[in-house]
Amino acid sequence: MNPKPPTNPSLLLHAREMRQQPTEPERRLWQHLRRKQLGGYKFRRQQPLGAYIVDFYCHETRLIVEVDGDSHAFQEEYDAERTAWLEEQGNHVIRFWNVEVMQNLEGVLQVILATSHHLQF
Repeated sequence: MNPKPPTNPSLLLHAREMRQQPTEPERRLWQHLRRKQLGGYKFRRQQPLGAYIVDFYCHETRLIVEVDGDSHAFQEEYDAERTAWLEEQGNHVIRFWNVEVMQNLEGVLQVILATSHHLQF
């Protein structure tokens, strides 16, 4: 088994900066994912994986939760390539639009919890 390659230090720094300045939808969602509040699953935020930083990551289930703003409407090809690479590594990616998190947080949390349960078993 190959050891995990070290994470690029500049990527780590960027992830820390992103944790300090979350978007409002990320901040709201984090309030419900942190400290194992959602089904006992531990999520990390702004987690480096390979050459990418994912919004939220649960190592136990290998679930990645992405919260996308308007800019993602113009980068569909990049997002598809990124998602494909993350899934090739054994992860499962689910995406929500900012507006979904802001207007239907409970529904978003239900989907995350149901997906987490499904991936655990």
